[in-house]
Amino acid sequence: MRSATVIGTGAIGTSVALALTRNGVAVHLQDVNSTAARTAEAMGAGSLQTPQEPVDLAVLAVPPAHIATELARVQRAGLARAYTDVASVKAGPHRDLHSQSADAASYVGGHPLAGTERSGPLAGRADLFEGRPWVLTPSAHTEEAVLNRALELVALCAATPVIMDATAHDRAVALTSHAPHLVSSLMAARLGGAPEGSIRVSGQGLRDVTRIAAGNPALWQDVLHANAEAVAEILDAYAADLGLVIAALRDLTSADPVARKRAAEDVERLLEQGCAGRALIEHKPGTSLADLAAVTVTIPDQPNSLAQVFAAVGEIGVNIEDVRIEHSPGHGQGLVELLVRRTAAPELSRLLGAGGWSASL
Repeated sequence: MRSATVIGTGAIGTSVALALTRNGVAVHLQDVNSTAARTAEAMGAGSLQTPQEPVDLAVLAVPPAHIATELARVQRAGLARAYTDVASVKAGPHRDLHSQSADAASYVGGHPLAGTERSGPLAGRADLFEGRPWVLTPSAHTEEAVLNRALELVALCAATPVIMDATAHDRAVALTSHAPHLVSSLMAARLGGAPEGSIRVSGQGLRDVTRIAAGNPALWQDVLHANAEAVAEILDAYAADLGLVIAALRDLTSADPVARKRAAEDVERLLEQGCAGRALIEHKPGTSLADLAAVTVTIPDQPNSLAQVFAAVGEIGVNIEDVRIEHSPGHGQGLVELLVRRTAAPELSRLLGAGGWSASL
């Protein structure tokens, strides 16, 4: 790929542009928000100059509801030889192509499963997609050369391609992304009327659960509108489970011993199912939480403390698969959970302790 145009210079579009530019692709930028476009250009994501000939690929980084309209517009202008997008909903744009008289042959839907709760070009990173899945949803009309060009885009962004049907994709992300965002927002919304003292005693768990609730509300409204039915089905199932656990919690203090026993079993089963589901999530290909163990290290709230821990682990020769940080400002110290291969955890804990760190399994 020698040239590309990225339409939309938010966090995802700018990240795509930065990744392509890093790999020597001549990138042209377009955005109705001229300030965002100029910011992305200043970051080295590409040029605001209009290409003098059709580019190899145009990437539409606009909301799902605007994909078909924007695609038809740039196809009429002859902007590119192939077109894709990065919207997180795929079935709707596919259905809208005909009504907008867009050419389905030169288009393949795309969705990189990476992002940030931050928005705008300044949240863009060239390495945002490295090692992450990037779904492509070709239709029966998509030309092979167009799919190959999209696969080249995925490779240049160092992501992992996944080919899916558009409807299957939307059902999957309703479960793994869109419904979780709403649940996170519901939890965060409950904090609005909470006493100040309650917030003060919150821990890392609350931060973890509500982190994604900080996402751009306007963007998420577009996403949820485009995938409303699939998300509603997931939330229906959540509501049924929630009803069961509410009844079980109330029965834990019942005067009936049989009801108490049944309630305790219901709560235990839910917690076990949660652990089992969490363990299915891969942190990198071939590695799930079931393969990992956490070594917890206490570190002082001082400059370079985290870097010193990582350096110590590197000297020991253990690969860190994931990291969790729990830090409350003003407490003078924090906890770092290093997720490593289960077989390596005991020795890592022992050697860190011998090196002067407070480490435990």
